[in-house]
Amino acid sequence: MGKRILVVLVPLTVALVCSAADESEDYFEFSCPKPDGQFEDPFQCDRYYECTDGRYTEKLCPDGLVFNPDSKLANKCDQVFNVNCGDRKELQPPKPVGVCPRQNGFFPHPDPSICNIFFNCVNGREIEMTCVAGLHFYQQTGTCVWPDMANRQGCGSNANKKLNDGFQCPKNATKMDKNGQAITHPNYPHLEDCQRFYICLNGIEPRQGTCEDGMVYNEDLQRCDEPENVPGCEDWYSIPDLN
Repeated sequence: MGKRILVVLVPLTVALVCSAADESEDYFEFSCPKPDGQFEDPFQCDRYYECTDGRYTEKLCPDGLVFNPDSKLANKCDQVFNVNCGDRKELQPPKPVGVCPRQNGFFPHPDPSICNIFFNCVNGREIEMTCVAGLHFYQQTGTCVWPDMANRQGCGSNANKKLNDGFQCPKNATKMDKNGQAITHPNYPHLEDCQRFYICLNGIEPRQGTCEDGMVYNEDLQRCDEPENVPGCEDWYSIPDLN
């Protein structure tokens, strides 16, 4: 008698269940809400889907940028501070390069004591930028703001402080720039210290500013400058002759 071969048939439904069990518990199948357009991923802020005729292609924004569903631009990948990611909290792994923790974005100086210098990273290449005198970089908005608004800890000599030396902002005295435009937050030099100056918020509330070491305040330019460019402050950092 010939040998008999036992064949076991596995139902297709069982095979599908086993296959699904091997997948992640967070398995998600995207469905185009409209035949054409770009749509956000519900979990990851820098992932999106491009739909064409009802078929989608999964895409990622460049590292550091996130998908902005409200953008009217064709390229909806935007800076983080322009987008409310909400529950889309996941991001692709960072690809740091040099001072750029991600390939794209605005980032503070890696030295926490330097609050007025920041970096604009574009495709992994950094561009060093400096806030105007008296302001600090605020990463949540990607802009330079007043130090009390930025509320950064450990800032060095460029931090502004509330005054305790009695200085008061000149009343009813609109300060003009070299183009004849009114200055919203005018600065005034300290009468005894070339490195220090005063900032009048909205022309009313005084704050004290301090230039970086080696720099002095230039009232004509309304910013810190090289000592040799400021009459009377040329020798501010010179070591006195003790002989």
